[in-house]
Parts: sequence; C-alpha cells; structure tokens
Amino acid sequence: MPSHLFADRPAQPPEPGAVDALISQTRRLRGEVDAVRRDAVADDDDPQQRWQRALCDLAVHQLDDLGAHLGQLRAGVPAELPPVSDPGTEAETEAATEFDGALDDALVTDPGTAYGQAAPPRTGSLLSRVGSAEWNLLTDEVSWSEELYQIFGRAHESGPMSLDEMPSMVFAEDQSVLQAMVTDCLIDGKPIDGEFRIVRTDGRVRTVHMTGEPVLDTDGCTASMWAVLRDVSELRRSQRAVRESRDSLERSRQIEQTERRVAVELQEAVLPPWRGSLRFAHDGPAPLDVAAHYLPAATTGLIGGDWYDALALPDGDALLTVGDLTGHGVAATSSMAMLLGALRGMAVAGIRPAALMGHLNQLLETSVQPALGSAMCCRYDPVAQRLTWAQAGHPAPLLFRDGTGHVLRRPEGVLLGATTGAVYGEAETRLLPGDVLVLHTDGLTRGSAAAGVFGDDTGARRLLALGPRLAGARDAQDGVRAVVEEFGEEQREDDACVMVVRVGH
Repeated sequence: MPSHLFADRPAQPPEPGAVDALISQTRRLRGEVDAVRRDAVADDDDPQQRWQRALCDLAVHQLDDLGAHLGQLRAGVPAELPPVSDPGTEAETEAATEFDGALDDALVTDPGTAYGQAAPPRTGSLLSRVGSAEWNLLTDEVSWSEELYQIFGRAHESGPMSLDEMPSMVFAEDQSVLQAMVTDCLIDGKPIDGEFRIVRTDGRVRTVHMTGEPVLDTDGCTASMWAVLRDVSELRRSQRAVRESRDSLERSRQIEQTERRVAVELQEAVLPPWRGSLRFAHDGPAPLDVAAHYLPAATTGLIGGDWYDALALPDGDALLTVGDLTGHGVAATSSMAMLLGALRGMAVAGIRPAALMGHLNQLLETSVQPALGSAMCCRYDPVAQRLTWAQAGHPAPLLFRDGTGHVLRRPEGVLLGATTGAVYGEAETRLLPGDVLVLHTDGLTRGSAAAGVFGDDTGARRLLALGPRLAGARDAQDGVRAVVEEFGEEQREDDACVMVVRVGH
C-alpha cells in the first residue's frame, strides 16, 4: 500500500475542466448564500432571526472551505513552498499571504460573479487549515507537511512531533480521544476519524479533525501511520452558533406556546360564558337580543386585549361594552381582565358611562402594567328605549334601521391611559323595535397591510353595506355570522371583537 504522506495533495492532477465547473458552481452558490445573509434582518432580539443568520454564516464557512480546497486542487502543488519561521513572525505572515494570494488567483478568476467581486473575509490562511503527517514505526521517522506546522503553531526548526509528544498540546479532556484513535489504528488496523482540541504555542485554542489509516508492509503488519489533520475551528464555531440559536429559538417557541395557553385560558375565564345569542328578559316593550364574536389576529399567535360583554344590571338596564388594550399575550390579557372586572363592578354600582370611563382611565394610569386602551360603554334602558353611551378613543356604534345604517356621532373621549384627569362626554340615542346596533373594536375595520387600507373608512363602509343582510337576519347571532363571513378570513394585524344587538318587537 503506498504512503499517504501529503494526502491533501493529489498525486495526479484531475481534469481542469471538471474542477473549473465545480469552482464555478461553488462560487455562484456562495454568492447566493452571501446575498441571503446580507438581506437577513439583523435583529438580535429575535431568536428566529439569530438562528437564520447563524445558518447562513455556517453555510458560508463551509462553502469557503470547499472553494479553497477546489482552488488548491486546480492550482496543484507549488514549485516551491516559502520557508516558514516562528509563528507570529513577519516572515510567516508574508509567506502565508503570498501563498493565499496565489490560491485566491486560482480560485477567484471570474470578475462579475458575487464570489469574484468581493472575496470573503479570511478566517485564516489555507496553510493553517489542512495538513498531513506520517509516523514510521520501523524507523521512528516523522514527516509533517508545511501546513501542519501552521495548524499547531509550531516552528519548522523544532521539527515534527512524535505520537508520544502530540498529547502535550492536546486538551486534557481530549487526550483519551487521541490515544484511542492512535491505539485502534496501530493495533487493530482501524481507520482514524475523530476530533480533539489543541493549544498552540501562541496560546490559541483550535479544533482539529484527524483522519487516516495504517500503512501495512508486505507481511501485513503496520509499518507506519498516516493522517490528514484539518483545522475546523471556524466551522465548529459556526455549527455551535447554529445549535445555540436553534435552542434559543425552541425555548422562545415553548415560551410563546405557554404564554398563549395561559392567555387563552385567562381570556376564556373573563369573557362572557354565553355562546350564541343572549336574550335579556326585560319588562319593557323592546327587549334585547345580543350576540358577539372574538376574531384573533392572523399575523401573530398571541392573544390580544380585546373584550366584549353584555350584562343585566340590578335596576333593569343592560350593560353593553367592547374594548381593546394595546399589546398581546398574558400581560395584555391580564390587564384586560382587570379593566373588565372594574367596569362590571362600577356598572352594577350604578355609575353612568361617562364617569365610568374616567374611572377606567385613572385605573390604567395607576396600574403596575401601564397600557393604552380604547373602550365603549353603553347603558340601555328598555323602558325608555334609550341608549346612553360614552367612548374612549373607540369607533362609534353603527345603527341600522330598516336596512340602512349610519355611524352614531361620538361624544368626546381620549384613549384610556393617555392623559391624567381626562373628562369624557356622553351621548343618548333612542332605539326602536327592529333596530340593529353593531359595536366593534378597531381591529375589525382597520384593514390589512396587504390591502393597503390602513387609516381610511373602507372597513366602516363595508360594515354599513351589510345593512340589508342585518335587517333580514333572524336574530343577533345570524347578524354576527354575516359580519364574520365578511371580515373573518382577512389577514388582520390585530385582534377584533364584534357585537350585534337586535332590539325586539
């Protein structure tokens, strides 16, 4: 079996055309990966972005190594290797730079390609990445390629290291790995394939991948051992970054799933337990039929702070309310639960809508978790058939009568939590039998980013256009179904609630 000394260099050069084709393919792929890496959003707070960027960095390192090896394969063995002096000296740096330049000329020849326009930043000379060695067991001779001196940071005049000397540069934890590989190769004839860490003479820590096998004599006995050693420090560092970012992404996803589950459970515990229509058994001439629906956002998996509620009050009136707090997740849902609980309590205590809005504003100001919110609170008197309502930066109700709808004029009212001591106005509207009232949060009609309709009244016009369908609906639940069919499939940026109130005959 022939010796494999300097196995990283081919004994016979391959066909140039085949190598050129591989170099071109590698160069194009490297350029495309680098473009993806440059276009990636650099957001260190986003685990998914960190993971994607780490994968791109790893791919670039691997393609850089592949491109460098193919370039060396095409260039062949240089006629003369430059002399190598002590690591870190000016002579070594000049020699490495000179050889690197020759390889770059061989590898990057195509101007205009992404790979040729800007060579990637080097992580070290090719001389310091791949080397080979042979240890002769019969003569105790050791032969190292020039590259191996660079990997170990060893001066050439110090000579190659024997198998007994090599563990002195290996991490204590990895010495058993090297010993096992060498023993299995020399005694059992097994191939070598493993990694260990070394501490170079300049104190730098590198990871080395070693492959090789025994060389047998004519009697089948082990005469020598050859090996190819590759500095894979940068590659392993990139792989480690991918693992860590992937683990971080997985932890982030688990946290999001847990937070979503808690938020959903909290929302279900707070929002009204009734499903379908809620009928108020009033003594007046115009009882109410109420139905509502919650529509989650399409662009996030987290639950928001939207709410709806309908409640019979002790004096015979009915409370109707919808609202929305900024944010998503447990924080927004817990703040919503606090606000809705306070709203119910104050309404039961007889506080009128305008004063109630003022108290909610003060509550948000003093909350441990400050937030902004919009809300609407309506109080319906079934005897007088009168709707009294106040709002805080919230869309006004839509009133449909005989199939035609219009937006009620809003009383004054700023967002909850926006300013101290805010004063809220109050409005009254008489409802007639057969009227349909639609209350909603702004996530329903705000539009979608894809449609480009933020900030206009397109959503409100679409709601008003549902007048004939709402007039023909059998009950409030049928009215909600019509609204959901119109808006339910949109890619909403935010959660939304809709409530349909039908005045009975």
